[in-house]
Amino acid sequence: MKPLLRQLFAAAVFSATATVSAAGVTLPPAAQACLTPATWSMPDGGQFRSASASVVLTASAKRDVVLLGEAHGDDDHHRWQLQALAALYTLRPDMVVGFEMFPRRLQPVLERWVAGELTLRQFVEQSEWDTVWSLPFELYLPLFQFARINRIPMLALNVDRKLNKAITAKGWDAVPPAEREGVSRAAPPSAAYRQYLFDVYRQHTAMHGHDDNKANQDDTAFRFFVESQTTWDRAMAEALARRLLPAGAGGKPLVVGIIGSGHLRYGYGVQHQLRDLGLNDVGTLLPMDADVDCKELRSGLADAVFALPPQASAKPEPPRLGVQLEQNEGGVQIAAITAGSLAERSGLKSGDRLLELGGVEVKKVSPVIAAIRQQAAGSWLPLRLQRGDATLELVLKFPPKP
Repeated sequence: MKPLLRQLFAAAVFSATATVSAAGVTLPPAAQACLTPATWSMPDGGQFRSASASVVLTASAKRDVVLLGEAHGDDDHHRWQLQALAALYTLRPDMVVGFEMFPRRLQPVLERWVAGELTLRQFVEQSEWDTVWSLPFELYLPLFQFARINRIPMLALNVDRKLNKAITAKGWDAVPPAEREGVSRAAPPSAAYRQYLFDVYRQHTAMHGHDDNKANQDDTAFRFFVESQTTWDRAMAEALARRLLPAGAGGKPLVVGIIGSGHLRYGYGVQHQLRDLGLNDVGTLLPMDADVDCKELRSGLADAVFALPPQASAKPEPPRLGVQLEQNEGGVQIAAITAGSLAERSGLKSGDRLLELGGVEVKKVSPVIAAIRQQAAGSWLPLRLQRGDATLELVLKFPPKP
């Protein structure tokens, strides 16, 4: 199962490979697989049973909103999304597609892209992809191109990271209304979602070097964390709902959301906020590994899941560094280190600013990702960084093949 942190956070623990292959996954002997590869399954009582694509997609196309989940860095998830999007488009060509990947202020950029007014390079630059996401643009490009060639309006669903960070640091009430990007207060989360977020919060605190056993649901820091995450859900729900309430003279389009599965599972996040906004006809479709444990397939998970088969052969996984990177005005900075990672073993620390990698000046996140992914097993890569007022030189020693 993909880590909860990657599913829920845009700023997940960065691994130098942004694509995650389903191949090579081995379940414990006691685990039982319940899905048939390359097929849809729908809940039936307490189990998920196979269903035809026609049944699933025809029912979904009749909804007001359809939410397509993903693990952001999994390339098969995006291939599946494109397949589902194309099928829904044949049934409901009056469609709008919203993307978690874009903050609201970039809506004009998306409109210019769909209108054919931007080159691909301009779209990448003006969408600030390298600043916002530590993921290859190519993962989402087929979806963006599909919207462009069919003139399907694209929606920017998210809010700026600075708003999430501000709420995480000081809470919703302490953020001035003028700085909330027009987002209304989120509906309180369910007890189950709160527990789900607490599990993520504990991983988050451990990632930053704190003792996760000391985390408590009564902590002010956790309350602010919940407010930040539910604001994220609320912002996306409001952006989707805005295209439906009230319906225009031409009727309601089918509104599709491309959103991380952590915001969608069991109806905890975005669906919960949509219901609070008066939208109840919402469908959720999720991609799942075909060899997922049956325990993962609980009642309420989604309206349907698609079982992604493992690839027949797996390429060696690119080396992982184990850091969360952020790009700001000062360059590329390490925001967090994964315990036990190559980064930690190499002496990297949270707050370090990368200056050079392999003798090449570091300006953006994407080239760092590419350099790490291309590094051969067993090789060494020199790194120059700034830590406080000091400039340090370290060497990343990638482990040899087992």
